[in-house]
Amino acid sequence: MNKEQHLIILFDGVCNLCNSSINFVIKRDKNDVFRFGALQEEPGKSILEKYSIDTKETDSIVLIKNGKAFTKSSAALYAARHLSGGWPLLYAFIIVPKFIRNAVYDYIAKNRYKWYGKKDSCMIPTPDLRAKFL
Repeated sequence: MNKEQHLIILFDGVCNLCNSSINFVIKRDKNDVFRFGALQEEPGKSILEKYSIDTKETDSIVLIKNGKAFTKSSAALYAARHLSGGWPLLYAFIIVPKFIRNAVYDYIAKNRYKWYGKKDSCMIPTPDLRAKFL
């Protein structure tokens, strides 16, 4: 899969929940579909700007697929669709109206630092994982 075909997940690099979620995705990315980047660092910032994504509205996950940006619950569901195991079954929740899905997503995102904590800086990938990061 060449670089243009990879799905890009941008995430909050200082959020413990987000970092755990990225590690979860990496372990289940058996077909090497994803590339990752922190929202707070380049090239994540440039990608957000390219797609006119306001980090005041979306500050936890963005998925870029085929030149289109997905945010919040849609990003999470599209990501789940490409994981190994039973996780693609979660994509069925895409039929739930977006305002309902995003209300649940926003509640978790709003409380993620309180519930899971945060780091002082973005995660640094191990040498083995470096190729998966932008």
